Amino acid sequence: MKRREIQGSRARCISLVEFVREAWRVLEPTATYVHGWHVEAICMHLEAVTRGEINRLLINVPPGSMKSLLVSVLWPAWEWGPMGLRSLRYLSTSFSDVAVKRDTRKMRDLVMSRWYQDRWPEVVLTRTGETSFANTDTGTREGVPFGSLTSQRGDRLIIDDPHSTVTAESDQERANTTRQFREGATNRLNDQVRSAIVVIMQRLHQHDVSGVILALSGDYVHLCLPMEFELERRCVTRIGFEDPRTVDGELLNPERFPRQQVEDEFKGIMGSYAYAGQYQQRPAPREGGMFKRAWFDGKTYQPGDVPEGTLWVRHWDPAATKRKATDMSGARTAGVKMGRTPDGRLLIASCIAKAIEGAEVKKLIHTTASTDGMQVVISLPQDPGQAGKTQKADFALLLEGYVFRIKGEKGDKEQRAEPFAAQCEVGQVYLLEGAHWIDEFLDELCLFPGGARKDIVDACSGCYTNLVTKRDPALDGGVGIPEVFERDAPRPGYDF
Repeated sequence: MKRREIQGSRARCISLVEFVREAWRVLEPTATYVHGWHVEAICMHLEAVTRGEINRLLINVPPGSMKSLLVSVLWPAWEWGPMGLRSLRYLSTSFSDVAVKRDTRKMRDLVMSRWYQDRWPEVVLTRTGETSFANTDTGTREGVPFGSLTSQRGDRLIIDDPHSTVTAESDQERANTTRQFREGATNRLNDQVRSAIVVIMQRLHQHDVSGVILALSGDYVHLCLPMEFELERRCVTRIGFEDPRTVDGELLNPERFPRQQVEDEFKGIMGSYAYAGQYQQRPAPREGGMFKRAWFDGKTYQPGDVPEGTLWVRHWDPAATKRKATDMSGARTAGVKMGRTPDGRLLIASCIAKAIEGAEVKKLIHTTASTDGMQVVISLPQDPGQAGKTQKADFALLLEGYVFRIKGEKGDKEQRAEPFAAQCEVGQVYLLEGAHWIDEFLDELCLFPGGARKDIVDACSGCYTNLVTKRDPALDGGVGIPEVFERDAPRPGYDF
């Protein structure tokens, strides 16, 4: 009976995915294995390396995705055992000596386990060190810190998290790591044509090792799996893989990382910047992209500081499409209230951003108008064609008694944001001191245009455009006021 079980297990483990399933209990006897399609995706690409179809592979996945266990432990053991490639030599490295020792020990212990030896007794170790071991067929597994990479060679160079999350933002430390990769990685191979390099990591900076690979090398197959799906960044690789998710915001592995944990722990505690890099694999400079965080240092005002004659606009960027309940990262409805003082300063008084749609959007706009008061002009982008005419009539009914403006937008979001960004850069933009929305506001601005969310930036652009177009020459200093405010004849109140 046991013999048949072992033979069946050997047959199943020809698949790396099945090997992972069965070997899991040897490495993690007290933890339940939680499978996910991302495991199959990673295994699919590692098997392509084994078959010689690709020899340069970059994998970007969030923390906790089994990346080290899959690439640094299970895959080499699978190649030695089920694949019979016992002469392969592995050079595995990471920024941390602790991680190097951990993964080397795990592979050694797996190969020496009763489960593995019952199935592949031909794999016999002759050296069993903590960071170095070998088998009787000249196969070796060497683990070295990334800084010591130049002292070894291998048929497989496995680079697992070359950067530390602590030092990746240090220009000097990051430059040292990327230089080490450029100068010391490719010449660590036994055969430049047939040997393989596999880099697996979370993104920590736009100029990290992944950034260098993507900018300088077209040889790498890039498997990029963000925690939350972004349709515009769907991963498709040349070996036939395509991210199976279809809805923006769909989680990578909801059984392992449920929505509440993602929202409360990853986003809530880490903040937008760290989450965008480590979990969405979309790093942006912490200091900002088009907008720089330093531009807002000390730029706050108190309500009592607002001078007489300040003009106010609330521009809305409504979410246009319906979303499924699982889509928590798609477009939101955002409304920013901005004032322009007689001397040209811009005051941000309020920022609202909510993932709502349909009647909820209209209710929010109406309720906010009541709170803002009659002196605040309401601005919305106009839909194209006949839909825009219907939209005007709809909002005329909704906003009866308020001054509002609906106008089409020109250019893309980046083009529309440039004039407002220029005002931020010269120190003309001030935020309401102590406002609860400031962190979210600055995070989105400083991730723009690389961030997934652009609603708040678009609302700011709309405000600024309204405040500076169609100037009234009778006003001293040429402070702008909106041109024509659309309003239909009085009608009965809007029915939500």
